[in-house]
Amino acid sequence: MIYFDSAATTLQKPDSVPAAVAGAISTMTTPGRGDHSAARLAADLMLRCRTEAAELFDVSQPDNVILTTSATHGLNTAIRSLVSPGDTVVISGYEHNAVTRTLLAIGGVSCRIVNAGLFNREQMAEGFRRAVDGQVKAVICTHTSNVFGYTLPMDGIAGICREKGVPLIVDASQSAGIHPVSVKSWGAAYIAMPGHKGLYGPQGTGLLLCGDGFIPAPLMTGGTGSLSRQQEMPDFLPDRLEAGTQNVHGAAGLLEGILFVRSTGLEKIRHKESEVIRALSEGLRDREDFRVFSDPQGESSVLSILPLRTPPETLAGRLAEQEVAVRAGLHCAPLAHRTVGTEETGTLRFSASAFNTPEEAETVLRMMKKW
Repeated sequence: MIYFDSAATTLQKPDSVPAAVAGAISTMTTPGRGDHSAARLAADLMLRCRTEAAELFDVSQPDNVILTTSATHGLNTAIRSLVSPGDTVVISGYEHNAVTRTLLAIGGVSCRIVNAGLFNREQMAEGFRRAVDGQVKAVICTHTSNVFGYTLPMDGIAGICREKGVPLIVDASQSAGIHPVSVKSWGAAYIAMPGHKGLYGPQGTGLLLCGDGFIPAPLMTGGTGSLSRQQEMPDFLPDRLEAGTQNVHGAAGLLEGILFVRSTGLEKIRHKESEVIRALSEGLRDREDFRVFSDPQGESSVLSILPLRTPPETLAGRLAEQEVAVRAGLHCAPLAHRTVGTEETGTLRFSASAFNTPEEAETVLRMMKKW
């Protein structure tokens, strides 16, 4: 199979990832629930996972790295901790349903949406500068659009938040493991990310990175292995947010994925992915039957196209018959499509990982010449 659906989940993983999961299943139990070797091994693993993530994402201390089940889990925790009914927030016009549905579920939240042109970073930064004022309780912003591969000017947006004294929540679902992500330099309150995309970990894993001084309310309460006589949840991280039995086996795989990213290097990964996406973009750009949404800066691992004569789902089906995996539709981000004008049709999306090659892109282009 030629797999171009890594923006959903990376399929090809470093060999060390499944090996670590299998090893943990047979050797580790739950950290903090015993003084035997299986529990201690698990505790050591969890600390190492937090430590490696803290170094990769510039977090002040490992305890500020929370193990979650997904980016959605982390975003729900972060958003519900800062936003209440009646509050005003600022979001971009490229947000995922993990953000927009969560805000809707809180109820009574006023959303100021910054609608800047696709790949127009200066316009986006200026839009946030106009939208953020003293009434705003939080800015919630994707780093990279999962639909169009548009990496927003996060340094500028973060600077505006610091200047205005407004907490920043970043959805790094499509940028973690590809672009630099930094809690310290952005001064972010929270950054959420999945483990199963650019970090090459298993599904059911994720991270919530907490800025200093931000201790959110837990979505779940229960046992933590600490302060067991106390009926209130602990008031310190990470215990406050990690009730119940943790996914130690998933964390073992996630740790190996993080180590792969760190050893390979973000720049090398980004170059490999953008090389593949550029090959696809250049091969389709001159065809009159496609509208191609490609980043002029060429630093994307995602490419959306709009077939003008065939529904995106039909073309995705044809590719699937040839053992090529892509995704068609709205990609759980109807707001992004509304912003760009593709809400009625959706798009066909190619998304690369560090394991794709330009030769795979050329193979797919040859297939599509027949259609």
